Amino acid sequence: MSKFLLVGLGNIGEAYINTRHNIGFDVVNAFVLKHGGFFRNDRLADVAEVKWKGRQFICIKPTTFMNLSGKAFKYWMDKEKVQLANTLTIVDDLALPINKLRLRPSGSDAGHNGLRDIQLTLGTDAYPKLRFGIGNNFPKGRQVEFVLGRWQASEQGLVNQKVQKCTEIIESFATVGIEKTMNMVNNLAFTQE
Repeated sequence: MSKFLLVGLGNIGEAYINTRHNIGFDVVNAFVLKHGGFFRNDRLADVAEVKWKGRQFICIKPTTFMNLSGKAFKYWMDKEKVQLANTLTIVDDLALPINKLRLRPSGSDAGHNGLRDIQLTLGTDAYPKLRFGIGNNFPKGRQVEFVLGRWQASEQGLVNQKVQKCTEIIESFATVGIEKTMNMVNNLAFTQE
């Protein structure tokens, strides 16, 4: 059975629920819910196991806070003996407009503290990432408040649509591979329903 590690990035605690920075948690939650799984609190992360079409997904939401995400990533990758190419990290991205998603087999941390820590821990940036565009609609100097802020009511429909699409992207990544899935995802532009 092929094994995959899904890593949703976010921060634990009530204050961070439904914030832009926690979209990684939201996507992993949606995937686990879709496949009838449930989370348990375990070492360095909330963890769920999902089996689907002969594949096993270890789904984690690190409980280490964003800046120490690498510790949880590496622990669960090693513990479950998942190949790096079979990991998928879901993360918010300021550089992408809110109507876009981007899947890549590698790439820099682009200033994201969670990705930076994973890269430092692994010693490479060559691990697959699904970047969830959150846009950059904030005044100069207000980036932190924007990232840690909640979605506007006008954005919620688009966000929900993208979260559901992400669950399909994860399934595609695990069945047809990253190259074909990238071709499907990276040119999509979502519109408000």
